[in-house]
Order: sequence, then C-alpha cells, then structure tokens
Amino acid sequence: MAIYSEADAGAPWLKTADEAHPLGGVTAAESYLNQHKIFEIAHKTGAQAIHPGYGFLSENAEFAANCAAHGLKFIGPSPQAMLALGSKANAREVAVRAGVPVIPGVDGAGLSAAELAQAAVQLGYPVLIKASAGGGGKGMRVVEWSGDFMDALQAAQNEARNSFGDDHIIVEKFFAAIHHVEVQVLGDEHGRLLHLYERECSIQRRHQKIIEESPSPTIDEATRQKMCAAAVALASQVGYASAGTVEFMYTGEGKFYLLEMNTRLQVEHPITEAVTGVDIAQWQIRIAAGEPLGLRQEDIRQQGHAIECRVYAEDPATNFLPSTGTLAHVQWPTGGRVRVDEGVATGSVVSPYYDPMLAKVITWGHGRAEAISAMQAALTQTAVLGVTTNIPYLLAILEEEQFQQGQTTTHYLAEKFPNWVDEAPLDEEIWLAIAAFEALQGRGGGTAEAATTNGFSDPWALIRDWRNV
Repeated sequence: MAIYSEADAGAPWLKTADEAHPLGGVTAAESYLNQHKIFEIAHKTGAQAIHPGYGFLSENAEFAANCAAHGLKFIGPSPQAMLALGSKANAREVAVRAGVPVIPGVDGAGLSAAELAQAAVQLGYPVLIKASAGGGGKGMRVVEWSGDFMDALQAAQNEARNSFGDDHIIVEKFFAAIHHVEVQVLGDEHGRLLHLYERECSIQRRHQKIIEESPSPTIDEATRQKMCAAAVALASQVGYASAGTVEFMYTGEGKFYLLEMNTRLQVEHPITEAVTGVDIAQWQIRIAAGEPLGLRQEDIRQQGHAIECRVYAEDPATNFLPSTGTLAHVQWPTGGRVRVDEGVATGSVVSPYYDPMLAKVITWGHGRAEAISAMQAALTQTAVLGVTTNIPYLLAILEEEQFQQGQTTTHYLAEKFPNWVDEAPLDEEIWLAIAAFEALQGRGGGTAEAATTNGFSDPWALIRDWRNV
C-alpha cells in the first residue's frame, strides 16, 4: 500500500502498489509530514506497519514512538536508538563509549559564542561548525581564520534553527582532503548485528552525494576491517535493530573518524545489495516482523564492484538550480548489469515541492573498470526530455582521469569541475524523433516484465524483484 500527495498523484511508482491513498496537499508539511493523516489512512486500511522510506519521517523518533502508540510497527530502529544516534552530538558520546575514533572537537551545548571561539583557537584553524541535528550540509560552515568565526557561527545556528528547529552546533577540526566512507550495518531484535561492508561517497556537490560505489577504491583491507568493526561497535552500543549507516571521514594512512550515523535506509543501498546479494529493504521488513537475521558475518562477501549515479532534474549551467516541467519522453537504460530505481516516466511532472532526484542508475561489474564502463553505457542510453538533467555532468565525471584512478576526495568536484559547462548539449528534437520511431515499431525501452536472469554469477539474480533487463 502506498500514500501520495497531490503533486505525486500521477507518479509511476503508485502503479506498483496494491492500494494507493491520497494524503492531500502538495508541500511536505501538508502531505508526507502529516502524521495525523498518515495514521488515519493506516487505521482505515488495517495496516500493521509503516515503512518511512528514505527521508521525511524516516529518522523522526517522535513518529516512530507515535507508530507504537497507534498500534503500528515502525519499520526501522527504535525511537531510543534514533535519539541516541540521530544527533551528531549524541552519536559522538556513544562513539567515545564504544571506542570509535571521533574528530577532535567540542560540543557547543551550553557554551557561549566566546567560549566556542576560544575552543576553535585551541583546535587550530581551519575549523568546521556543523549542526548537531539534520544533514545535507545545512547548518554547516568552514571557518579559515578567527576573524570570520562569529559571523559563521551565527549563520550556522540560524540555518540549523530554520532547517531543523534546533540550533545546537558542534565545532570540530576541519580536514581539507578527506574521503567519505560509510559502512552499512544490519541488526535484528535478537541481538545479532553485522556489517555489509563499505561504500565510497566522496563525489559530493554541496555535501550532497551524487556518485557512490562499493567497495571503496580508497581504503586497504586492514582499514576496511577496522572501519567495519567500529561501525558494528557503535551500533551495538545502543542495541541497534534495523538497517543503518555509519559514516566516517577517512584521512589516509589508515586513519578514520566518525562523522555521524544515519538511522534509516540510505538512498545508495542498492550498490551494497549488488556486491553482497543481501536485500536490505526486505530484511528491514523481516526484522520489524521479529525474524532473526538468517545471516552470519562470515557468510557475507563483497563480490565485484557496483556504482550508483543519482540522476537529478537540475541545470549545471545555472549553478545546479532545480529544473521543473512535464517530461515529454523518458528512456531508462537496459542490460543485464543495470538496475534503475526510477521515480518518473514519460508524462510525469517534475514539481518544485520535493527533492529533484529522478532516478538512481546502478551498474555492476566484475571489477571497478567494468562497472564504470557499464555506467557510461547506461547513462548514454538514458534520455529525459522536458527538463534539464545532470546526466552530461555525471558522464564527464566518469570519464575524468582522477576519478577513474579512484582517488577522489570530497573536494574533487570543486577542484576538477568548478565552472563546468556541457560542451555538447542534448538535441531534444533528435531524441523525440527516436522515441516516436520506437513507438511506431512497438518498442519503447525495457520494462520490469521483460526481466531475465543471467545465472548465479549475476548479483541481480540473487535479490528478489530487482530490475534485471
């Protein structure tokens, strides 16, 4: 069963649900954040559980507690675990108890601006001011010298208050050249907790990931084992049950520090599923139903390499402003090593109300070079007409030498693509002509019904309901 806002009334994903019920409204506050309406629909339909998806209420401890009060199972961690780990400040305290390395810094709770400024001096500039709540780069400021600290502190607190209703901040030592590496964990309600290895997420624009891959090309095996063990130790400290992601800053030479823990299913979970064969979303549901994990740590291996690219409706030439409109034609890639998690189809309307991500394209290969090549082919096959997308930008990254060498830090895009412009813009008339020709020929791209299986060696065959066309 699915619920939807007025803006999503024609969304293609509604067709996959047995039932679909309107929330009303178009803004998030009117629809997907409207707890009263969600519970009203749940009771009317006789629902037993609620899966919160990737965003909105997925890390809202109050909502999880309200689910229990309404006799519904929240498919995710307990409210207590979310409260313990959802705040960066709380997660830092848990990490210290668990023996997990944390970035040198100070919690701003109860400290004056002057005391925080003094702490910044003691840490040594540059420093990072960041909101304890939330993420996505909101409430975050890098300060290079003491003269800028007070203005940056006020700006970060104001943004955090407006975005999360909480101006609690942390001041930390800032490391310029770092890698963002995260570890997927999975725990049941019977005390078993294990990891599904790591993902490299350093390709970021304004702290927003756009390309992820697994395994990380940056870390060695010894670091991988230590990082995964640290992630399990952190989650175990609060008795974590469900899927979650522990995010680390990797500074090189085997050194890493906790960034935060996301107490929900991550957008990039498909690449972990591709290399481990574990259906994380399915296990979330089974864990919520009380099932014990039927997995042992020693049985989980990384096989091959997977990459995910996030396709956004945004214009790189206009500072990545969101692009809205009706989609005249959509064509997603096909192939045995390609998975597409799409949210739009031909005729869909891209509205200004939500995140402009249109789809995730995931490719798998026996090695990294093969996975990159498969992604280049997949994105070249992709066409989204009616809005401007970041597909040419993604292709430019995939072709760049430093990316292909696998040594990209979180500053990579700012350094390599500071003023990127598409040198060969898409000719929509040509694509529309191709689409019309395919329609006349009775074609029109791959569908889930056309899926085929490539045998045991193909990771797509290991997981139920993966799009394998």
